Amino acid sequence: MKASFDLSIYPLHQDFEQPIKDFIRQLRKSKFELIETPLSTQIYGEFNEVMAWLTNHLDETFQNQEHCVVTLKILNGDRSSYRPFKD
Repeated sequence: MKASFDLSIYPLHQDFEQPIKDFIRQLRKSKFELIETPLSTQIYGEFNEVMAWLTNHLDETFQNQEHCVVTLKILNGDRSSYRPFKD
């Protein structure tokens, strides 16, 4: 099943940018379609494949960061072609 994910990572310490950049660099190496925005990263792919990737890489992030918040929204279906309506 195709799915759409919206992911944000918030390391809770002074040097918060580097862990985010490291995670995104790893994500860019994946086979998933990505849309990066200033507030979140959107990931599009097969549900089980994305979840397996996230499980492995979020575990690594949590192991390396003392305190880190992750928000994740998941929508069943591929919404990568969605474009907002503009007046």
